[in-house]
Amino acid sequence: MNEAVLPPELTKPVAAPDRTVLPQVEPSIADAPKIDFARLSKNLATLIEQGGQALSVMLRPQADRSVSGFSESVVDAVQAFGRIAEYWLSDIERTNAARAELAEHFLSLWEQTFRRMSGEIVRPVVPVAPGDKRFAAPQWQESPLFDFLRQAHAIATQWVEDLVARTETDPMTKLKAQFYLRQLASALSPSNFVATNPELLHETLASSGDNLARGIANLAADIKAGNGSLRIRQSDSSKFVLGVNMAATPGKVIIRNDLMELIQYTPTTETVFKRPLLIVPPWINKYYILDLNPDKSFVRYAVEQGHTVFLISWVNPDARHRDKDFEAYIDESIMTVLDVIAEVTGESEVNALGYCVGGTLLSIALAYMARKNDRRIASATFFTTQTDFADAGDLRVFIDEAQISALEESMAEKGYLDGAKMANVFNMLRPNDLIWSFVVNNYIRGQSPMAFDLLTWNSDATRMTAACHSFYLRNCYLENKLSRGRLNIRGEAVHLPDIKIPTYSLATREDHIAPASSVFTGMRMFGGDVRFVVAGSGHIAGVINPVTKPKYQYWTGGALNGTYEDWLKAAKEHPGSWWPDWAEWIAAQAPKKVAAREPGGDALMPLCDAPGTYVRAKA
Repeated sequence: MNEAVLPPELTKPVAAPDRTVLPQVEPSIADAPKIDFARLSKNLATLIEQGGQALSVMLRPQADRSVSGFSESVVDAVQAFGRIAEYWLSDIERTNAARAELAEHFLSLWEQTFRRMSGEIVRPVVPVAPGDKRFAAPQWQESPLFDFLRQAHAIATQWVEDLVARTETDPMTKLKAQFYLRQLASALSPSNFVATNPELLHETLASSGDNLARGIANLAADIKAGNGSLRIRQSDSSKFVLGVNMAATPGKVIIRNDLMELIQYTPTTETVFKRPLLIVPPWINKYYILDLNPDKSFVRYAVEQGHTVFLISWVNPDARHRDKDFEAYIDESIMTVLDVIAEVTGESEVNALGYCVGGTLLSIALAYMARKNDRRIASATFFTTQTDFADAGDLRVFIDEAQISALEESMAEKGYLDGAKMANVFNMLRPNDLIWSFVVNNYIRGQSPMAFDLLTWNSDATRMTAACHSFYLRNCYLENKLSRGRLNIRGEAVHLPDIKIPTYSLATREDHIAPASSVFTGMRMFGGDVRFVVAGSGHIAGVINPVTKPKYQYWTGGALNGTYEDWLKAAKEHPGSWWPDWAEWIAAQAPKKVAAREPGGDALMPLCDAPGTYVRAKA
């Protein structure tokens, strides 16, 4: 979507068709679905009745229902598209050129379709994109009609994408137009409708509409579960139980306060590294993405490498926490935990690891500690962490003064941001995979989602305190104060160059939340040695790439000089998981070992088993 030209398949001339005439096959009556019209009528009546009931639930006023923000998004989208349209319609030559481009490609499509219907073998104007599961079924290619619908949607989408890319306007308007176009294109795909999807049409006729009756029941159940708002189920979460087959690495909660529980994990080796490891996960998600299951657990891996692992499990905040700001998150988590670790282990130095916004929190704490000559954190690891927000990825679409002010006004009512809002934002970053595939599967096919650990975690949303979230959005995303040395903690400006401890920074190559280039830029500001590593895939899959089942590769390189692109071009590619690379690096920071430590030691009596109580609270 960032390219300023049409894709190659729409710019090169269509090759001369292969004029081989296909054998004429008479359709067989036996091949047609046998329709039970009585059952079909009953199912359609059920669809109308339950659909009306579901709609009435959605429209019913409920005091405790969170505001969706849909209307604000519509206004934002219309304004962005309006500016794009104004650019193209204000010049008659530009308008005619754009129309001619679209007409040329549709004429090619009409010609290709006519030849196919005449029995010729003709390659498509727009081939199916590799990896696009929406059109993977052979019926899309076998039928000239459905292949026409698929290609027409692709041509129209790519044409508008090209217009947006070539529009001379401010970058934010272009970014918003691209984002909302992606939402519209995904929603209007012919794969989403019974009449335009050959698989859905055949399934509906063959089952006499049973799939639609099941689907409307699923829809009604999801609206009820969302308290009147649609909460699309992405996974059969009933198959997973925290502490049993998810978040199951053995450990104990050793302290609890208003903001967090501290878990210390049970050692599995006779000796452990003398210097403990503290993990600071993001508070916008549940921590157990790092302890998904025994085969995909970074926490378990770190324990097995001989680390005494402490991990912060954040509270799922409510109205009581409305005034817990960014400084409270530093004081009542990182600073408090450092004291506890010293009490439990007797160690005055720790290795610290932060993931995503947990890493941003850690970096700010480190910069503040450097000003105070506090050296308790001796090395730092960051997973997909931004400290410079000038190029903050697709989330920039939601960052401007008007949107943040509206969000602050909404949060002021309850004292927190509802978890469903952040979940919806992240789902919109990948609408085909995280929204419409489930709409089709759950509500049109009438099937229940499969059990999938990652999507169960993705659906387990958390709330955010109003004070902390407002501070983060304004100071980091909107004003980018951290990288400019203007962010104040307790009235003092903190500076990233003051962080001089050894640092390991992992970025992921396809990350739309914390782009690798943005992570690279931020890490260049640190004052110490930084080992920069890039993993394949994205924000989650690139991090959770276990040694036993690696799916992606990783890259290592030299110093952070020049641009990210220059660094990556010179970097060395390695097969498999990056975890052993980190394990080797962290072991070298403090290689001395001591006897294994049990949770709490002699200092603290454990409160309960991991994963604790805070992680179980639902948003």
